[in-house]
Amino acid sequence: MMNIKRYHYPVMVTEVVENLSVVQGGRYIDGTLGEGGHTEAILEVSQPGGQVLGIDADHEAIIISKKRLDKFSDCSFFSNSKFSEMKDIATEINFIPVHGILLDLGISSLQLDFEDRGFSFSRDSKLDMRFSLDAELNASKIVNDYPEKSLSDLIYKYSEDPNSRRIASVICQNRPIFSSIELATIIESANLKVRRKHHPATLTFQALRIAVNDEIKELETTLDDSLSLLGIGGRLAVITYHSLEDRIIKNFIKRGTSKCDCPPLNLECTCSINPSIKIINKKPITPSSTEISSNPRSRSAKMRVIERII
Repeated sequence: MMNIKRYHYPVMVTEVVENLSVVQGGRYIDGTLGEGGHTEAILEVSQPGGQVLGIDADHEAIIISKKRLDKFSDCSFFSNSKFSEMKDIATEINFIPVHGILLDLGISSLQLDFEDRGFSFSRDSKLDMRFSLDAELNASKIVNDYPEKSLSDLIYKYSEDPNSRRIASVICQNRPIFSSIELATIIESANLKVRRKHHPATLTFQALRIAVNDEIKELETTLDDSLSLLGIGGRLAVITYHSLEDRIIKNFIKRGTSKCDCPPLNLECTCSINPSIKIINKKPITPSSTEISSNPRSRSAKMRVIERII
């Protein structure tokens, strides 16, 4: 039975509050609610009058966060939805414009440590990996049904693991595979060359999770919608955990800060494009050594923050 009183301490909570420039009476959206840690901090600082809309595709996260944030029940709103639906949700409850939006793209400790969906191989569970149980695709279908080349391409696309072909081959040789530990053990048996200090199955599990939940498309849609939700001077903070996500954020920022879209050979600008955002932190904000020591899962986190200027 899940112990819902054992809350996970959120990544860079102080840095999130400071860089979102949380103010009293402000309105904020937490697009990745999780166990509600970031939302709790934002609500505490934004009182009196502050409000937060919390969104999460995981129904367990909604249940836990509602309990955790019970003292803020009059100023917190919850939606069991994908964060790509943020704009529709905010429009429906008249929660526009907002002062800040947070996206913490890491998989939560709730999902890693408690939920029986195969997100982690530290405990044995079925191969599922869906954030929302309404989704049709799950990890078992990918692992057991995809052709070897398609599986290899998927692993490389969403993890950039140079061992993707070997991993796909060994998976296909050992089908059917039913559990997270079974999959991790099979990948480990391939004796892969791993450059970083992690289990050889780590990147494959990342790739499967991203594919199952269509995380890249979800992120791109949400980033595009976020600017229409922010008021002038409103801020967007995004915490990423791997290079694929971070590259998407950097490209989004590059487009938003562009001053001209004219062909390179044009002698004079005719597009009249003005930057829509400004960068708050030129270098990504990372956890302190103290935080990494107390929460090793935060070690790969990077936070980038932008502000809407037009």
